[in-house]
Amino acid sequence: MPDGSPLTEAVKVTLKVLRGDQDATHTDRDGRFELRHVAAGEYTLEVEADLSRDRFEITDEKITVHPNTPNFITLTLKPKAGKTQTRRDKTVSVAMLDQKVPPAAKREFDNATSLAREGKAEESIAALRRALAIYPDYLMALNDLGAQLLELGRLDEALTPLRAATRIDPNSFNPELNLGVVLVRQKNFAEALAALDRALSAEPSSPAAHLYAGLAASGTNDDARAERELKSAYELGGQSFAVALVHLGKVYLKRGDKTNAISTLERYLQEDPTGSNAPLVKKMLADLK
Repeated sequence: MPDGSPLTEAVKVTLKVLRGDQDATHTDRDGRFELRHVAAGEYTLEVEADLSRDRFEITDEKITVHPNTPNFITLTLKPKAGKTQTRRDKTVSVAMLDQKVPPAAKREFDNATSLAREGKAEESIAALRRALAIYPDYLMALNDLGAQLLELGRLDEALTPLRAATRIDPNSFNPELNLGVVLVRQKNFAEALAALDRALSAEPSSPAAHLYAGLAASGTNDDARAERELKSAYELGGQSFAVALVHLGKVYLKRGDKTNAISTLERYLQEDPTGSNAPLVKKMLADLK
């Protein structure tokens, strides 16, 4: 709690990566929680005091997980500044966490998760397909299958499990986000924007959803919305979403706003000077100047 005392109620803790939620749990009534078998990498931990959302802000903190090393972290809830703040109405998909999954399907899903962490993508995909053969409505398996196919660039294949997941539970954030990402990459911008709007209804503070909504809006030539969404992605995600500044710079260039384009692209280089987009941004700036 803000005064240093332990919690007296359960709160939701979500482990997030770029493509959506990686895992979620609830604390016990003393505030303790544990997430096991997390692969090495960069994550954001988000805490929502969902039983007291009129009193506390959403709290998040970036963490780095190292191989075979536990992370111990203490998160403090932040009281809302005043009663004038808007309550965040979040639609939580309980279906993804509360499905009664047959044990055999759960074993295949856990096996798929382990294989994915070992870099064995094809074996993991095969295990997810076996899980779905046992339990076709397995939301987490449908989402992870779509996400893995997305990462491999198999976009047409990814659409089928992701569309199935969104039909089973239209309030599921992860499948809607991943569906939006697939559709953006396929340049189906109008349908992508619809999926991302549903994702943002469930998770208004998701920088990834705002980023891809910005790309979809730009693709539909809605530059005003593209600007808003890309700004939100960077404001919410910080340095890890600096790529939003590259796309924002392109939006400014598209409408002939050279001054804002230059300042935005320069800001990107300050945030990520050795990033994969840095050579392109340097060339853009050289051409502008």
